[in-house]
Amino acid sequence: MAGGWTRDGAVQDQIDDTVNDAVQAARTRMPRGESAEFCDVCGEEIPEKRRQALPGVRTCVTCQSERDAAVRSTGINRRGSKDSQLR
Repeated sequence: MAGGWTRDGAVQDQIDDTVNDAVQAARTRMPRGESAEFCDVCGEEIPEKRRQALPGVRTCVTCQSERDAAVRSTGINRRGSKDSQLR
């Protein structure tokens, strides 16, 4: 797909760069370092397998699941709906 004065493939290059930037940003937000033995939230022991799988983990599975659910339940409709677009 040509776009004015841009070369063929420039649009795909831009998409690829956007995806790569998002992946890199996500990687920088991942925990690093030594994992905690006990959850920072509830104080329960974090299983050894979890600490090995996620270096730098600070919460147990239960507390992390609750945190993830809270983020998902913000109520934002990112897809939109036809009704909201017609207003």
